[in-house]
Amino acid sequence: QVELVESGGGLVQAGGSLTLSCASSGRTFSGYSMSWFRQAPGKEREFVAAIRWSGGAPFYGDSVKGRFTISGDNTKNTVRLQMNSLKPEDTANYYCAATSRSPVLPTNLLSGYDIWGQGTQVAVSS
Repeated sequence: QVELVESGGGLVQAGGSLTLSCASSGRTFSGYSMSWFRQAPGKEREFVAAIRWSGGAPFYGDSVKGRFTISGDNTKNTVRLQMNSLKPEDTANYYCAATSRSPVLPTNLLSGYDIWGQGTQVAVSS
């Protein structure tokens, strides 16, 4: 089973960009579906983006469509979240999640993932 390690969070001004990375400390992501969620203080964890490692179109939460891009890097066994045009409301702790449970389909549901990273903090100033 993979272990997930997120990195790349930080403080950025509104309109700026950040790239988050999620790396595996063990096995490769082959056979997994991967996702990003986020949680702002006092709010529920929210779906951001998901992708199936073996291929297929990624999909996104409505609040980030057109601004964020999820992608997988096979050479580095890393999932990235490119975040552009950041807004103060994007401020949150961002979590990488994964599952290899059949049918290994990416989903926007928290319950669809059984492996979670520790999170990386993103703060967007106005």
